Order: sequence, then C-alpha cells, then structure tokens
Amino acid sequence: MKWEKVRLGDVTDSCLGKMLDKEKNRGEYQLYLSNKDVRWGSFDLEHLDLMKFEEHEEERYGVRYGDLIVCEGGEPGRCAIWKDQIPNMKIQKALHRVRVHEGLDYRFLYYWFLWAGKRGELQQYFTGATIKHMPGDKLKSVIIAKPDIETQRQIADVLSAYDDLIENNQKQIKLLEEAAQRLYKEWFVDFRFPGHEDTEIVDGVPDGWKKGNVGHLFKTVLGGTPSRNIADYWGGDIPWINSGEVNKLRIIKESEFITERGLNNSSTKLMPKHTTVLAITGATLGQVSYTEIETCANQSVVGVYDETGEYSAYIYLCITNEIKKIISEAIGGAQQHINKEVVNKFEILLPSFDVNERMKAIVVPMFDKITNLYFEIERLSEARDRLLPKLMSGEIEL
Repeated sequence: MKWEKVRLGDVTDSCLGKMLDKEKNRGEYQLYLSNKDVRWGSFDLEHLDLMKFEEHEEERYGVRYGDLIVCEGGEPGRCAIWKDQIPNMKIQKALHRVRVHEGLDYRFLYYWFLWAGKRGELQQYFTGATIKHMPGDKLKSVIIAKPDIETQRQIADVLSAYDDLIENNQKQIKLLEEAAQRLYKEWFVDFRFPGHEDTEIVDGVPDGWKKGNVGHLFKTVLGGTPSRNIADYWGGDIPWINSGEVNKLRIIKESEFITERGLNNSSTKLMPKHTTVLAITGATLGQVSYTEIETCANQSVVGVYDETGEYSAYIYLCITNEIKKIISEAIGGAQQHINKEVVNKFEILLPSFDVNERMKAIVVPMFDKITNLYFEIERLSEARDRLLPKLMSGEIEL
C-alpha cells in the first residue's frame, strides 16, 4: 500500500497560544496549558495557572476535543490529544494547537508524532543552538506519510487500545493515592485515628506519639553523580536516578545504571527499597516519589527512609502531604532550591507503633496495588512501542 506524503500545514490548522504578559493582557482569568503541563500522550492538570483572555480570543486560543497540543520548546514535538478534561481550556505561547482537516485522523497524527519523536525525526525541524524550538513555520513544514483514512483509523484503534488501558490504570492509581492521602489527613492531621476518643492530647501531641525532626527520626541521604569521564563508573547494574525522574508516584525501573566502582568513588549513596525521594532543585523541585527498587540518585535528590522499614509508608504520606511547607524555605532566583539540612530539620509527628500498624494494614495493600498498576503500565507501553514502528511504517497491514 502506498502512503501519501503531505505537509502538516496542508492537512491541519495550527496556531501558537497566547503570550503571558500581565501588563498587557485583558479580559477574564481562565485556566491555560503551558509547556510543563504536556506529557507524551497525557496532561498534568494538577497545577494549572491562570491568564486573562478576552471574548474575541476564545476561538484562537481555545482548544477542542481532538486537538493535538504540541510543545514548541522544551522538548519540541512532545504532544497529547485534548479530550475535554476541563472545559474552556486555553493554551499559552509555548504550545501549538493542531486541528486536523477531514481525511486525517487526530489519533493517527498523535502516533505519528510519537513515532517521529522516538526516532529523532523531528529534530530537522528545530531551531536554536542550545535551547531547541519548533516555531509555527517549521511545524507546518513537517512532512508526514499517511494512508487512507480507514487505515489511519484501524492503526489508531489498535494503538489506542493500549493507551486506553494505560489511562484506566493511571486513573486507578490516582484514586488509590487520593484514598491514602485522605486517610493520612484524617488520622495524622485531624487526629481522628482509631482510638482517638480515649487518647489524651498534650501540647498538640497524642499520648504515645512523639515530635521530632526528619533527620533525627529517620535516615536522610543526598545523592551524587559519578564522574561521566570514567567509563567503568557507568553501565553496571546499580540503578541511578536524577531529579527529572522524581515526577511519578512509584519508581520501579531506571534507564541509567552505575557500577560498584562508580558507587564507591562518588558521593552518591544506596537507598533501600521503599525510600521516599524528593527533588530539591530545578523544575521538579518538590516532586516526591516512592522507590520500589534499591537505587541511588544524583545530587538534586534527597532520600528519606526508616532503617527498620516500619514507618516507610508513613514517611511517604507525611512528606507528600507536607512538601509545600518543606520547599517554602527554597532560595535562589531562576533556580529555586533547598538543601538536605532543610529536610533534616523539618519537624513532624511520629505516630505510636499501634496506630502506625493499623495504618499500614490499610495503606500498604494500596501501595502494592499502585506498584502493580505501574508494572502493568510499563508492559502495555512496551507492547505498544513494539507495534508502533511496524504499524506507522506500513510494515504490518491491517
């Protein structure tokens, strides 16, 4: 089957979002998507910002179901399909809105971008020596190969079946995480834990609990990076993470590994399974994850763990709940950061052994379910990615 090669500008309408200018912008405040909110195939809608938009700008900067939202900078070409997750959404200038014409399936176009991004094919359309961008004229000049519309839909149906399952797992993860956080708030913030009616509270501390600093109660570890100039420091079997990877609830596998020699000759330290890790600098400042593997990390990550393992789940729930207070001490201009000592001196309450055990009986199965869902997402993603090049190249005909 011969596929037609077309310019993206001939089969879609596209435009950049609105420039954020607090002095000049007029209208009513509305939510908008920025570059940081767009992932491959999904959106992070937890921390959206507001910008003023006027009524006549609704059509130009508004997004509809089926629009492809494409990053102009950061990681140019990274994109996701908008599915009306939030009504009346707008976009900021760092994003392109791409709307397909008749004869082009928006899902097929997304998978073309995903495939092209994995192969590095989009780089020929980037500008800039150090900071890469894909401006509007370059986006319009992108050449894609497309089969007839029915074949496009069949390809999209196969690939989106995997992504639909992934999305369903992600929703389940979100619900489980929210349930665990609600329990934390009820038991450890509002003090409505089992037996609270008969527990005396003195100076804000329930009987049998204790107050202390994170660094006094638990073990804290600052990461480090083995020298990149020494080859046998890298490529071993010890997982190593950076702060950019601390953006998911569970860390179950890593792409970089160091050797034992690299570990012994650097400031990075091993952190056991079930360590709570938090990013302490840069764009991911304040992100918190929970490791399901023994790992080490770079110097932008602090790990907190209980050497006995008894309070591992509590540490994660506590740090996640209190992270805004912890990073409120961040310093710096463009590159905000905290250090290990800020984490060490942060004061928390440690529940009694009995209350912690009752919490674990409820929360740990939730954590196990979340971990299993992450592994399932990995398997589905790998299966989809094996099919992606075969379908998008026409190697497999449907």
